[in-house]
Amino acid sequence: MAPMLAALAILALLPVSEQGPHEKRLLNALLASYNTLERPVANESEPLEVKFGLTLQQIIDVDEKNQILTTNVWLNLEWNDYNLRWNDSDYGGVKDLRITPNKLWKPDVLMYNSADEGFDGTYQTNVVVRNNGSCLYVPPGIFKSTCKIDITWFPFDDQHCDMKFGSWTYDGNQLDLVLKDESGGDLSDFITNGEWYLIGMPGKKNTITYACCPEPYVDVTFTIMIRRRTLYYFFNLIVPCVLISSMALLGFTLPPDSGEKLTLGTYFNCIMFMVASSVVLTVVVLNYHHRTADIHEMPQWIKTVFLQWLPWILRMSRPGKKITRKTIMMTNRMRELELKERSSKSLLANVLDIDDDFRHVPPPPNSTASTGNLGPGTDFRRSFVRPSTMEDVGLGGHHRELHLILRELQFITARMKKADEEAELISDWKFAAMVVDRFCLFVFTMFTIIATVAVLLSAPHIIVQ
Repeated sequence: MAPMLAALAILALLPVSEQGPHEKRLLNALLASYNTLERPVANESEPLEVKFGLTLQQIIDVDEKNQILTTNVWLNLEWNDYNLRWNDSDYGGVKDLRITPNKLWKPDVLMYNSADEGFDGTYQTNVVVRNNGSCLYVPPGIFKSTCKIDITWFPFDDQHCDMKFGSWTYDGNQLDLVLKDESGGDLSDFITNGEWYLIGMPGKKNTITYACCPEPYVDVTFTIMIRRRTLYYFFNLIVPCVLISSMALLGFTLPPDSGEKLTLGTYFNCIMFMVASSVVLTVVVLNYHHRTADIHEMPQWIKTVFLQWLPWILRMSRPGKKITRKTIMMTNRMRELELKERSSKSLLANVLDIDDDFRHVPPPPNSTASTGNLGPGTDFRRSFVRPSTMEDVGLGGHHRELHLILRELQFITARMKKADEEAELISDWKFAAMVVDRFCLFVFTMFTIIATVAVLLSAPHIIVQ
């Protein structure tokens, strides 16, 4: 505790800064009679000069289809406010303030060719005000600007995208935009884009008289000049096309009497057929892989071909299920026995999925159900004449309760069995997709090897004797 008390005593002896009270008094003096609607000039007949600059941070996206350029940009606006001047010596040496923009007048500069939903994509930051009236406003923002994309020379194309800024309501006689840097935008903090190379970003001041208004309006337009990086497209698009075209041209170099012109063309046709077939079979594999029991039912031929014989030929197996010729024959034999058993059962037993023996369980004497199973030798008079006893009624009630319990158990069992069958069917479809994939791998590998070897061996000068 002693060191802490000593530190507190030392802090108490230090002089207290009087910056806070002076800044508060200065803000009250400046903003007491300040009007945010007043254009801050000493002479209303003169335009207010606003220096405008732009700092490009990043090219986020170039949307060729919608013709939209998305960039991360910092704006830089600087002007002199006639009503925000003070003598710093009168306010304890306070030379600058940070004031929210809604408390001050600021130029309504917007990007004319904005494609943003909110039109203005800037973030409202504080305005730095100095004692000589200078105001600096640097709002960052994500800008979406329209850009006419020309892909005539794709992928060797250059794009020039304009970002046009100007006052929305003040004409050139009231507000004069001036380029802060004649060389254009600031690129010192630019983050390199992986797809586009930035050539430059020149800026230009324009004074235009629009059809709506007789007064001239001033704008500053920055042109983002970018060039597409062609390395990716060169190796993945241009080189393969050139190689394929060169291989096609090789056919014209063969002598007519060699008879290999048609063979080479056949080889190219085979390769094209193989690529097209691989796409079709890939679609089939994906279709099998994503099938469910609610939509598709697996036919018996698919089970036989893709779940038994093809996996056995390709030496494929499932976890816990080794596929051999013996297991295939046993599975088919069990299926035949199951079909025979179902055909021998009664219709009611097949519908309810119960044994036939359940129908022959004798109901309790004189119960309601007993009348439905009367044999041909039953004495109807004795059945209806004999009075029921309390014991018979109790047995009939127990029988109904047991019957209801049995129905509930059958329902639960059926649901569990259905869920297991659906899961097994989905697993079967996925395994069938794997089998088709493996089969295509073998077939296409053999086709490629055989076709390539056949064409090369048929050429008379490939192998030197």
